[in-house]
Amino acid sequence: MTTLTKLKSLALAGVLTGAMLAQTGIAQSVSAQNATPMPRLESREGHHALIVDGAPFVMLGGQVNNSSNYAEPLKTAWPVLDAIHANTVEVPIAWEQVEPVEGRFDLSFLQDLLDQARAHDKRVVLLWFGTWKNTSPSYAPAWVKLDNARFLRMKDPQGKDHGVLTPLSSATLAADSRAFVKVMEYLRDHDRQNTVIMVQPENETGSYRVPRDFSAEGNRLFAQPIPVALASKTGKSGTWTQAFGAQAPRAFNTWYVASYVNAVAQAGKAVKPLPMYVNAALAGPSNVPDPTGVASGGPQWDVLDIWKAAAPSIDLAAPDIYDRASANVIQYLDKYNRPDNALMVPEIGNAKDFARFFWPTIGRGGIGFSPFGMDASGYFNYPLGARGIDQKELATFALPYATVGSIMRDWARIAATHPTWGAAKPDDGADQSVTLGQWRITASWGQWQFGMKDWTWIKAEPAPWASEPVGGMAVAQLSDHEYLVMGDHVRVSFSPAQSRDDGVIVAVEEGTFRDGKWVTARVWNGDQTDYGLNFIDHPQVLKVTTGFYRGKRR
Repeated sequence: MTTLTKLKSLALAGVLTGAMLAQTGIAQSVSAQNATPMPRLESREGHHALIVDGAPFVMLGGQVNNSSNYAEPLKTAWPVLDAIHANTVEVPIAWEQVEPVEGRFDLSFLQDLLDQARAHDKRVVLLWFGTWKNTSPSYAPAWVKLDNARFLRMKDPQGKDHGVLTPLSSATLAADSRAFVKVMEYLRDHDRQNTVIMVQPENETGSYRVPRDFSAEGNRLFAQPIPVALASKTGKSGTWTQAFGAQAPRAFNTWYVASYVNAVAQAGKAVKPLPMYVNAALAGPSNVPDPTGVASGGPQWDVLDIWKAAAPSIDLAAPDIYDRASANVIQYLDKYNRPDNALMVPEIGNAKDFARFFWPTIGRGGIGFSPFGMDASGYFNYPLGARGIDQKELATFALPYATVGSIMRDWARIAATHPTWGAAKPDDGADQSVTLGQWRITASWGQWQFGMKDWTWIKAEPAPWASEPVGGMAVAQLSDHEYLVMGDHVRVSFSPAQSRDDGVIVAVEEGTFRDGKWVTARVWNGDQTDYGLNFIDHPQVLKVTTGFYRGKRR
C-alpha cells in the first residue's frame, strides 16, 4: 500500500483532521471520493423524478418560519420535523444575513444549518430571500433598501415610487447575483455530500397593486414588440398590448421578473448546478385575475408559459397553497402538474385540514410536499395555518409521511414510471374515483372498517372522523393486474371497469419493499377485505392483485 493510499484510508476512517489532510495535499482527493451524485430533476414522458444520491426521492418536508433562519431558533424545528417523520427541511437564508455590509460576506449561518441538518439526518431545501420575499425587498441588506438612486424601485402610473424593487435594474441584479453566488460557492466547497438538494432563488416574486414598472425605461420597453422567445412559446406577436390585451402589464412584468430570476439562478448553477425552483403567491384557480390584484410577475398558473420561455434555468414552478377549499386545491395541483413542470408543493398551511392534500399531490407524481411553520419558535400564521401546533395537528401530517416514508424510494421510482392517482376527502364528502387499466378505484370517507353505511339491521354511531376534513389515498398501477395502495381515514374499493361482472380481487398483501422487491408481511382477507380496504390510523401499504375468471358455468 502506498503512502498516499494509507493516508486516504485514514482520512476516510476519520483518523486525520481537515488540517492534517490539507498538509498532506490530499484533502481535495478525499473530498471528491466522499462526494455524492449531484441532485437533479429528471423528466420523461410526462413523469418527473427528483434524483437524490443517484435514486428517485420524495421530499417529505417541513418549512420553518421566516425568522427561524438563525442557529438557536432553528434548533426548535428538529423535534417538530421528527414528530411528522419529515426527511427534508426548507430553510431561508437572507441576503441581509449573507452580505450585511457590501462586499463583506458572512456564511456562518449556512454552516450552522448544514451541521444541524446532518446531525438530525435531514436534507435541506435552501430558500434565497433576496430581491423578493413575498414581493417585498424586506430581506435585502440595509445598504440596498436605503439607496433608491442605485437600487431602483418600481414606479406607479403617476410616477411615484412603489415599495418593490424593479426587475429592470441591472445594478440590483448584479448585487443580488453576486451574493447568491457566494452562497452557492459555499455549498460547492462545504457540502460535497449534498445535504442541500434543491434551492429556491427569490421568494414569491412580483408586485401587488402596481402591475409593472411605469418608469421611463419601463414605458420604453413596454412599447416594444414582445421578445422572440416569448412569441415562439406563446404564438403571440406584436407589442405587449397587442399580444396580451388587458393582461399586458402583468405579462410584461412576468417576463422581466422571470428573466431576472433566471439570471440569478444561472449564475448560481454555474457554480453548483443544484435543481432550482420558484414559488407562487397564488391567484384564483379558475379566473384570470385583475393585474392589480395579484402578485404581478410571479409564476401563477396562467403565466407559466411566460416563465418557461424567460427562465430556462428554473427547473419548476410551484404553488404555495393556503386556500382551504378542497376543489380549489385540486385545481392548483392539476394546473402545476404539467409535462414540462414537475409538481411540488413547497408551502401549504400547517393546520390539520391541509394534510389530506398530501395524497393527491403524490398521487399526481409530486416530488415533494411541505407544510409551513413547522418549528416550535412560538410563531403561527393563523388564519393561513394552524392557531398552534399540538400533537393532534402534527399527527395528521405524521401518518401520511410515515406511510410513504416506509417505501419512499420505491414510491418515487414507481411514480416516475407508472400511472398513479391520489385523492383527498373533498369538502362535501363525495366519493372520488379513477379508472386505471381495467379497474375502477373509488375512495369513500367517514366509515368504520367493518360494515356498510347503508345497513339498517345494525346500528352504529358515526365514525369520529366522519365530519372532519381528513383523509386521502394514493394508488399506483404496477401492471395490468397489480396495484399499490395506501392512505388514511379512507375506504378504497376496486370494481371492474366497463361494467364487467367477472372480476375478482385475487389477493391483498400488506408489506413493504426491500432492495426494490415487494415483501409480504401478511395477507388481508375476510373482514379486512369484505368492506373495501380501510386505512384509518396505521401506516399500511397494500399490494392488490386483481383478475378475471375464465369460462362460464353450464
